[in-house]
Formats: sequence, C-alpha cells, structure tokens
Amino acid sequence: MRKKLLISLAMVLVIPGFLFTVSCAKKTIRDDTALAQQAEDQAAAEKAKQEELARQRAIEEQRLKEEAESEAAARNMFLNEDIFFEFDSAVLLAEAQVILKKKAEWLINNSDVAVTIEGHCDERGTNEYNLALGERRAASAKTFLMDLGIAGSRLNTISYGEERPVDPGHNEEAWAKNRRGHFTIN
Repeated sequence: MRKKLLISLAMVLVIPGFLFTVSCAKKTIRDDTALAQQAEDQAAAEKAKQEELARQRAIEEQRLKEEAESEAAARNMFLNEDIFFEFDSAVLLAEAQVILKKKAEWLINNSDVAVTIEGHCDERGTNEYNLALGERRAASAKTFLMDLGIAGSRLNTISYGEERPVDPGHNEEAWAKNRRGHFTIN
C-alpha cells in the first residue's frame, strides 16, 4: 500500500512538472528593426557575391580574348614568316633555323595541325632544275623540323620551283625574296 501511495504521489508531482517545463518554452521575439537589418545584410551579401561573380566572369572573358588573339598571332607568324635560302642552295641559314625552331614550337603546341612546306626558287635555271632545287629546300626544312620532334606524317613537301614568285622583279632583290620555303596549313 505504501508503494501505491508513493507511486501516486510521484505521478501527481512529477508528471505536471514535466508538462509545465515542456509547455512553457521561451519564445524569442524578434524586433522588426533587427529583421529589417538582417534582410539588408543578406541583400548586401548577395549583391557583393553577384558583383564578384560578374568581375570574375569579366576577367575570364578578357583572358580568353587575349589567349585567342595570342593564338591568332602565333598562327599568322607560322603562316607568314618564310625561310630564305642562298642562291643555288638548299642549306638552312642560321636565320632560317631560328624561324624553324619557332615553327616547331607552334607545331608542338598544335599537335592536330598538318602542314605543307613549299619550296620556291628564283627564275634563274631551267624549270626542271628549279623544281628539284625547290624540293631539296622543302625537304631540308622538313628534316630540320623532324629533328626537333615533329612527326614526319604531319609534314608534306611540294616544290613550285620558279612558278610562284613573291616578287616578279628581275633583279637580285626580287630573286632573294623568291628563294624561300613557305608554310601552309592543310
């Protein structure tokens, strides 16, 4: 009987105490000004985030534009910078070797590109001789590029002999411009 009384007493005191503590949780009341300030802070943070993203986008677009211009300039250098030869020679001059090294670097960076090396001559000599000389000039440039690590399968050669002069003049200055190796992209 005593047990029943103790259990009943415990039930009467403990259960209402639990209910009272659980049901009376404190509610925090937020001030309208605090809510407005928090909303302003969030809006300012979001705006700053958007501005930073826009700034990063602009920087990336500028970098891509500069990279494209640089690639276009390198491609133009490759196409427009010829190598020149001495009269009746297919030996690469030191200047030609420097140009070919730059062209090899470009070819290494653009491994999907195949090129044709054109051998040209001045108008002196027979057509047959000039075609053979043009072929030797193109072949010497091809060999040099292959020695620098460019696959021979990416390099084609052709000789135009005296058929495609850059300068149609009939003097030493014009002939020097016509003794060249020219590069085209396939």
